[in-house]
Amino acid sequence: MTYVVNRNLNTSNHCTLRCGFCAFRRDDGEEGAYRLDRAVLRERAAEAQSLGATELCLQAALDPEARLNGSAVAFAERLLRDLQEAAPGIHLHAFSPQELEYFSRSDGVPLETVLQRLRRAGLGSVPGTAAEVLSEPVRRMICPEKLSAADWVAVMRQVHRLGIASTATLMAGHIEQPADRVAHLLTLLALQRRAQAAGEPGFSEFVLLPFVGASAPEPLRRRVGRDQPDALAMLRLTAQARLLLGPALPHHQPSWVKLTLPVAAEALRWGCDDLGGTLMEEHITTMAGARGGTSQTAGALVAAAASVGRPARQRTTLYGQPEPMAA
Repeated sequence: MTYVVNRNLNTSNHCTLRCGFCAFRRDDGEEGAYRLDRAVLRERAAEAQSLGATELCLQAALDPEARLNGSAVAFAERLLRDLQEAAPGIHLHAFSPQELEYFSRSDGVPLETVLQRLRRAGLGSVPGTAAEVLSEPVRRMICPEKLSAADWVAVMRQVHRLGIASTATLMAGHIEQPADRVAHLLTLLALQRRAQAAGEPGFSEFVLLPFVGASAPEPLRRRVGRDQPDALAMLRLTAQARLLLGPALPHHQPSWVKLTLPVAAEALRWGCDDLGGTLMEEHITTMAGARGGTSQTAGALVAAAASVGRPARQRTTLYGQPEPMAA
């Protein structure tokens, strides 16, 4: 079993979208709305590295004020450079396909140009979030304003073609049906096989993201009828994903934030080989009402793995061996 020492930075929850499952977004002036300024982000990046983090994971809402001289891409570039300066050499796992598409559309520049600029600024890999379920009928009900399933696939193809690795996700346990889950997983498998055939990095891991509805918007919460994930159902889906994705996508990770650490450890018996990151902080899922907490120590992850008979070692974002910390 592996884990990564990382810090999660949700830089802003101001958003132009209104997804039917999101408890994170806020409007200007609304209680709980925030933007982390540059000094705070630099401070947190440096602190994370001093604590042994090898990765910063950046995801945010689509903040209309996140501009530098009117450019969303320039703002993102400056953010990456700030973090690299504050924590030299740290891996920047940043910007979901939704954010990348937004940067491209907002600035009126091709996605390839956006990715090339961000890579030069320090982008290391891309989170595979915003996929939710790659089913247009489901997306029309839970996130009609988000990019389409086809657009998510197109963004990922461009990410992989440019030699940038990404993760892959599935948000499950809401209104999707088994056929939607299977179609989603088969789409990921096809993307992975295509990337591998072309010598591209493809997906580094698959992460199952169980739906947490405790603070979700009321219409979807009523339809789901459950505030917390059904642990057994998610463990079964974990096993199904492992079998379906097979050797093409060998690394599988549960979400201890959503499932709690004991259930995430149990997922190691059901097909997972990784417990994810220490995070140090987390806002998106916690604001949805998750009970797993916002931070874990490396020792807690190692102990959780040991509780189900799994040895553990630290990894980098892309499953390499981390460099020893300087004395």
